[in-house]
Amino acid sequence: MPGISGPGAVTRSTLRQQIADALRDEVLAGRLQPGQEFTVKEIAEQYGVSATPVREALVDLSAQGLLEADQHRGFRVHEYSPADFVEMIEARGLVVDGMFRSLVERFEDTSLIERFEDLAAEGSATAGAPANAAPEAGAAPAAPALPRTVPPRLRPPLDPRTAAKLAGVRRRGEEAQRAASAGDLTVLIGYDLRFWRELSALFGNAYLADFLHRLRVRCWVCAVQQLRRLDDLRGLLWSGHTELVDALARGDIPAARALVAAHHAHSLSLVGRSAGA
Repeated sequence: MPGISGPGAVTRSTLRQQIADALRDEVLAGRLQPGQEFTVKEIAEQYGVSATPVREALVDLSAQGLLEADQHRGFRVHEYSPADFVEMIEARGLVVDGMFRSLVERFEDTSLIERFEDLAAEGSATAGAPANAAPEAGAAPAAPALPRTVPPRLRPPLDPRTAAKLAGVRRRGEEAQRAASAGDLTVLIGYDLRFWRELSALFGNAYLADFLHRLRVRCWVCAVQQLRRLDDLRGLLWSGHTELVDALARGDIPAARALVAAHHAHSLSLVGRSAGA
């Protein structure tokens, strides 16, 4: 079948999942083009398997938004627009921001937070006196309200297990950065998806992690359809993975949010540029 360059046979017992993964990789690599059509029979012959797991895999990919089912012609690769990408980025930003907040809260010491909140409340009460009320002679100035989060320097170190997991995520980020610098889109996508999946797994919510993974796959499918139009991607792809891990490791929400915001703005600009090309 034209456009399919995967192995001639699939040997794992989970044929449905492996076929879905293989076809997803073909779409991400640009070997299956937007709008390209194929049938269950063609895919089954390509991989040397029966039609049942192929049909199930194609239905799964359709549910994920990568393919479109046509009752008479089989399936075709879904074609995304730059407007679709904008909406995906907006959705992704909301999910990631919430997950980062949850992650950093896990790193903070509850007793320290409660102590700082008590002090902040006391400071707010003092500072809440009428602005035109003159202080009594010799009275101390009103205490400023303290922040409601523990300063980074007072946060306890990460527990060894979490620190080890973050170190592993960081290694994935390093690989992603090297691929981004080299302009190797195919390698970058693989490491980037793994990076975000492992990072989101730290939250302990398998459903949320799976949702974010599926959304990022869609984002990459959409981006690939545009980025393949550019001749040279060296130095153009986002590579702030390790900076993001470092910000989260020290519980710096503002820095993490700024990095993600820059990532999204960069992605939108790059996809828009490639769409114009």
